[in-house]
Amino acid sequence: MTLLLPRRGLLRAGMAMPGLALLGHLPARADEYPFALGVASGEPGSDSVILWTRLATRWQGGGITPAPVPVDWVVARDEGLRDVVRRGRAMAVAEDAHSVHVEVTGLDPDRPYWYRFTALGAESGTARTRTAPRPGTMPAHLRFAVASCQQYEQGYYGAYRHMLAENPDLVVFLGDYIYEASWGRNLVRSHEGPSARDLEGYRDRYALYKTDPDLQAMHRACPWLVTWDDHEVSNDYAADRGEMEEGAGFLARRAAAYKAFWEHMPLPLSARPEGASARIYRRVGFGDLAGFHILDDRQYRAYQACQRPGRGGGGYVSREACAELDDPARSMLGSAQETWLREGLHGARARWTVLAQQTRMARLGTMRTPVTYWTDGWDGYPAARARLLGDLAASRAPNPLVIGGDIHAHLVAELRPDFDRPETPPVAVEFTGTSITSQGGRYRESYPADPHIAYANGSARGYLMMTLTPAAATSELRAIDDVRDRDTGLSTQRRFVLEAGRPALLPG
Repeated sequence: MTLLLPRRGLLRAGMAMPGLALLGHLPARADEYPFALGVASGEPGSDSVILWTRLATRWQGGGITPAPVPVDWVVARDEGLRDVVRRGRAMAVAEDAHSVHVEVTGLDPDRPYWYRFTALGAESGTARTRTAPRPGTMPAHLRFAVASCQQYEQGYYGAYRHMLAENPDLVVFLGDYIYEASWGRNLVRSHEGPSARDLEGYRDRYALYKTDPDLQAMHRACPWLVTWDDHEVSNDYAADRGEMEEGAGFLARRAAAYKAFWEHMPLPLSARPEGASARIYRRVGFGDLAGFHILDDRQYRAYQACQRPGRGGGGYVSREACAELDDPARSMLGSAQETWLREGLHGARARWTVLAQQTRMARLGTMRTPVTYWTDGWDGYPAARARLLGDLAASRAPNPLVIGGDIHAHLVAELRPDFDRPETPPVAVEFTGTSITSQGGRYRESYPADPHIAYANGSARGYLMMTLTPAAATSELRAIDDVRDRDTGLSTQRRFVLEAGRPALLPG
């Protein structure tokens, strides 16, 4: 893959998305409207899609009777819902917070559809989704947005208004959809409650976030692929250990968090948690153009290396002071997921192989002097990272791309199994996207001691917009002007183009 030299750009996009109805028929009282949290779709297959809603008249507690509620749904080829192709009824039950996950099948490949829910005498309004191309076909392009880290209190979701105007086929969300706790400075709105620790608390936190109109509009516009990171449960958690709690007590909290995550995401029934466990790593294909391997780097990982006494979570450590850091037995993904990924890479056939995971994968040891590594990210699991990148090289999976979030910064890098040998060719290129709202940090544009880093900038909030064609992958690093302004403008920090099938080093 050849990375062409980036250029700066500027985007001033219109905010309206024509053809998407905001609301259907309301009941007599607006405070009785049962679709206050919106609708969403996800997991597009070549003949299927997941439709989601949760009946709620208010974000706190939901406001719906405990009894089961019938929810009718319809899918059509046209926005007016005249050419109906599928319809049915689902039951929204209190056990699942009156959420509905409809697995619609029998659809045509590679085309848009429109859908609507009806319940309690009200309509959700019309939303749009789409199916993926059929395996064995090569679509002309796939345009998708990469988003993560949307702390509600730290800013408005103006990034989604600009994303909506770009009309992507898909949104890939890479974690921190909610934040369980309040933090940060100069907050613009409030969680209006304590940290989420139980099922009721996590449900209310998701519901509050989902009242945001810009987030709702982006969910109405296209299907999403979602995974989680730490704040869907608690900061920097690893397996059954949080920063200040572990064992059975923490697993009870994790079970509540996982349940609420599934209840509020357009995920299939197969992703429904069983206690504190949920299988969310999976593969999604878009014809022969792109194959997504969606990873889970929280549930199965080893504890962070050399933790402080009495505390879990991450920290900065040096190799000299922390021998545990390089222990080859430590895994970020767990052995079963590592095997699953290795097998998937060896079977990859699509033009672009996309690893959708939570955080920065490239090594970055020059953030501090003397050199230290942040143990909560891939730098804290260097042997596991070398195995993954070695598997990528051995598999010869076509044109690997790694996408990530978490770090609240845009970053572009080459990935090598051994970062101490910069003369070796990269096995993948990484694009890490900045946060939607979450406050950013200390990344600067260049790292001379890390020549594999092509660009880094933590100064702004935003998202990635990526376009795949059979010939090239284009990544545009979008940055909003002011997260505290609902009507913020948008610019492009950098634009990178990778040509398929031509390995080459990144420019410095």
